[in-house]
Amino acid sequence: MFEGLMVAMVTPFRGSAPDLDGTDRIIEFMLGGGVEGLVISGSTGEAATCTLEERRALWKFAKERVRGRVPLVAGTGTNNTAESIAITRMAEELGLDGAMVVTPYYNKPTPKGQVAHFTAVAKSTRLPIILYNVPGRTATNTLPETLEQVQDLPNVVAVKEASGSLDQASAVKARCRFTLLSGDDSLTLPMIAVGAQGVISVAGNVAPREMRTLCDHARAGRLTEAEAVHRRLLPLFKALFMESNPGPVKYLMSAMRLIENQLRLPLVPVEPASETAILKAAKAAGLALPEPAGAARA
Repeated sequence: MFEGLMVAMVTPFRGSAPDLDGTDRIIEFMLGGGVEGLVISGSTGEAATCTLEERRALWKFAKERVRGRVPLVAGTGTNNTAESIAITRMAEELGLDGAMVVTPYYNKPTPKGQVAHFTAVAKSTRLPIILYNVPGRTATNTLPETLEQVQDLPNVVAVKEASGSLDQASAVKARCRFTLLSGDDSLTLPMIAVGAQGVISVAGNVAPREMRTLCDHARAGRLTEAEAVHRRLLPLFKALFMESNPGPVKYLMSAMRLIENQLRLPLVPVEPASETAILKAAKAAGLALPEPAGAARA
């Protein structure tokens, strides 16, 4: 159900509120580029600084705009199991197509606690669940043997693996029935080579067509063609994480005139030196960037 190119959407802001016009614009941009699924209100979507009512309004709006063209998955995981259950039930009530549940952050639960958390959330809903392992954000690594203990839950269908370890990804694939999804753009190609069926991408916000091409080539076994796309995009992958995500990708999206370059504190816009590097990487990747206002014409 969840495979190919899925994108971890940014949440556009204008002033003190989510920018629904900007949300509509980026949804159409990504779907026009061939995105096969959207994840709303994940880490890239700054869910941690959005209120429950803001998420409700954003999800309702996005569902109306997507119109069933691709699966729409809500990030519903927190470090509070009861809250995660309530948010997941809200996603189900609004008619979304799935929920992504991150390993609880800050609390640092043991493997037994992780299993109990994932089990409680999964049993609270009929929605298909994507588990999300991202130790760089949560300070806790959900190991393959932990995931193996929840694979009998029928609605846990996929895992977004962002440990950065191909060995760990291979072990997940060997031990679990889940669909394996890369959580790192730069590892999309090697992850597919060891059994992943797609990626939940940040770069897909700005390069959906290119990321779809990469996924299609890799999944079809056209490794020479996939490697060529990977090499062209690699500087962009690195540039989008040179400061805390989603700062770099939001800056680039603003340069592409898709959204405003606004983040919520404690995140702040990227530094001028980073702006230069991001634009350089985007141009090297072949992304179309509008000329700056007032630029001289040939």
